[in-house]
Amino acid sequence: MAKKKYFIIKDNKVKEKLIDYKFNAGFSVTQKQKNIKNINFEIFTKEGNEHKILEVSSKSLEDIGVKLSAFNLCIKTKKGLTISVESIFQASKVFENGGPFIDLFNVTSLEAKRDDRLQSSGRLTGFMFYNDAWDLEPQTAFYDWLYINALNKNDDAIIKKVLTYSAFTDIEFNHKKSINCQAYTVALFSSLYQRGLLQEAISSKDVFLEIIKGAVINNARQNETIQPRLI
Repeated sequence: MAKKKYFIIKDNKVKEKLIDYKFNAGFSVTQKQKNIKNINFEIFTKEGNEHKILEVSSKSLEDIGVKLSAFNLCIKTKKGLTISVESIFQASKVFENGGPFIDLFNVTSLEAKRDDRLQSSGRLTGFMFYNDAWDLEPQTAFYDWLYINALNKNDDAIIKKVLTYSAFTDIEFNHKKSINCQAYTVALFSSLYQRGLLQEAISSKDVFLEIIKGAVINNARQNETIQPRLI
C-alpha cells in the first residue's frame, strides 16, 4: 500500500485529503496508469459519486489530463514565444550562483528540467520572470500563478471541461519530497473561477498573493514535514 494526496473542491475552496491505495511498482506508463485507476477507486470508495476525478499528468487516462500536464500546457509570452509552463518555471529559477537561465525558454520541458545548472548553481533563492521577482514563500505561489495564467489563456473549451471536475490527482507528485503539484493548481484555478475571483487574482502579483491566502481549507501540506525539492 502507498499514500497519495488528492484535492477536491468543497464550498468553492480547495481541500487536501490523503488516501491509501494498492501500489504497483515500476516506472512504465502502464504501471502508473494502474496506480491511477487504484487511486480513483479509493477516492470513489471514500467520497462516493460526489466528485468527478481528473488525473492531471502526462500519464492521465484522459486527453485533457495529458494536455494539462505542465510539460504540455503552454503560455504565450510578451515576446510572442510559446513556451511550456515547465520550461518557464525552470528557466525562471534564481540560485546563489546563477540564474535565471532564460535560454531554457528555447528547449523542451524535459531538457529544461534536466539542465545541469539547476543542480550545480547552489541554493535556490527565488524566481525571476520578466523582471518580476518572486520569493520562495508562499511555497507554491510562483508556480501556481504561472500555471493558472497559462490555463486561463487556453481554449475556452478546455476551461469549461476542467470545471466539470471537482477532484484532482497527480500520479507524479510525491508529497514527501516535492511541493509544486499541478493537480493542486488546477483545483486552485477551479476554486478561483467558481468564486468569481480568477480575473482579479491574475491581475497582479500582489493581488494574487492576497487572494490565495483564503483559497485552501484543511491544507494537509502545512501539517507535514517534507523535504522541498523545487526542481
